[in-house]
Amino acid sequence: MLRSTRARFLVRAASPALILLAGCRGDAPATDPQLVAQWTRSSLAWVRSERLGPPVAARISAYASLALFEGYAADPTSGLRSLAGQLNGLTALPIASDDAPVDGAVVAAVAERVVLDSLFRDGFATTRTTIDSLAAAQVAARVAAGVDESRRARSETHGKALAAAILAWAAEDGFFATRALTWVPPKRRDQWENTATLDQFVPQTLSGQSDFVSTANPNVRLDAADATEKGVFTNRPKAAGPTTLPSFNPTRPTEPYWGTLRTFVIKDGDECAPPAPPAYSEKPGTPFYAMAHAFYDTVKALTPEQREIALFWADNPVATGTPGFHWISVVNQMIERRGLTAPEAAELYALTSLAIADAFIGCWKEKYRSMVVRPVAYVQRVFDPAYRTVIPTPPFPEYTSGHSVQSAAAVDVLIATLGDTIAFADSSQVDVGQPARHFASFTAARDEVAWSRVYAGVHYLPAVLDGVVQGQCIGKRVLALRTRSQE
Repeated sequence: MLRSTRARFLVRAASPALILLAGCRGDAPATDPQLVAQWTRSSLAWVRSERLGPPVAARISAYASLALFEGYAADPTSGLRSLAGQLNGLTALPIASDDAPVDGAVVAAVAERVVLDSLFRDGFATTRTTIDSLAAAQVAARVAAGVDESRRARSETHGKALAAAILAWAAEDGFFATRALTWVPPKRRDQWENTATLDQFVPQTLSGQSDFVSTANPNVRLDAADATEKGVFTNRPKAAGPTTLPSFNPTRPTEPYWGTLRTFVIKDGDECAPPAPPAYSEKPGTPFYAMAHAFYDTVKALTPEQREIALFWADNPVATGTPGFHWISVVNQMIERRGLTAPEAAELYALTSLAIADAFIGCWKEKYRSMVVRPVAYVQRVFDPAYRTVIPTPPFPEYTSGHSVQSAAAVDVLIATLGDTIAFADSSQVDVGQPARHFASFTAARDEVAWSRVYAGVHYLPAVLDGVVQGQCIGKRVLALRTRSQE
């Protein structure tokens, strides 16, 4: 899907001549791939500071990455093909005129700004300010690189049109309807009940980006130019009340209706559904009892390395970002390490985000259908009242493992586009005190993610194994998209 390393080297070796010829044809100069990386890095920071839960963050990443991808695809020199007509409900998008070419980087920056401004409209004023500033800086960089005034103006107009169409499509995915729904959890011994408490999560969500947690919100209306640095960038309370950008709240079930949202690529939340989990039972010899006992045997004898693995992949909102954005962080690292071009980077970002977004919809559909009891509740009830997990148990049902499903979907995309034979170091968590971890391959990282959820004490083994299979199924559906114009 992406060009080979050798092909990319030949293209870049010839870049001075290509740029000279481009100038003769009136084409825009080549785009620095770091323009894409700036959006992936910044999005991770916004998701952290806004305290978003994993499903909501995945939705934002999908629409934002699509805006960026379609911006680059609007430029015929990118080699990208629009995803219009290939994603569920996205029948068409505005098309740039062949007679009046646009600059893909400018279109992408403007489309990204408009889409993110809308998706973060209930967020902090500083989030939207940085979105606008980044887009303006990228447009200015393209003008400085040689994009003329008429092309810039056309590109900005097209970027706004693309963004409006993407936002109109996003408004019909069912997300807003779920904001008005309430959910009453069942009070049954054989079904999941939230065991998370605020005092478990607050100590783990305090970091350099958040040293104060409150339901009030004195900062949301602050003018960044007048506010103190501490007030804007360190203490980040959010407003209480209805919002389209809810902060993660461990004391409430996370997005019980997420499985009903319109998917991006798979037919619906039931495509790629896993097998039914074992029926609940506390009787020795039954499949559920055996599953729970095997889990308990594992966690009773954790090694220091296994605990470190559990903490590295915890990905709690705020402290380390969401599990989906852990893989977006990996994408960001690969842009430079694998020498991707800007269109290649935009393609990888979009395909990975779409896979993660559909993974959360499919996973959540199963979670709130099967309502499997979490290990901490079962083990304390049946085996050991004093049992404690390595990390707080997340506030949603057990089966399947969200980390496993979305990681497998993301890794399928990464393997197909970059290969799986080169070792890499994942430095996603260094800014919160976790040293980089080294992996022989993306597959090795995916498998460690799955096992990390058992080590952490939050999943039985079938949830992670079946979750990987579910995620691989979703990843393959995403990889069937045609994103290259020469295909």
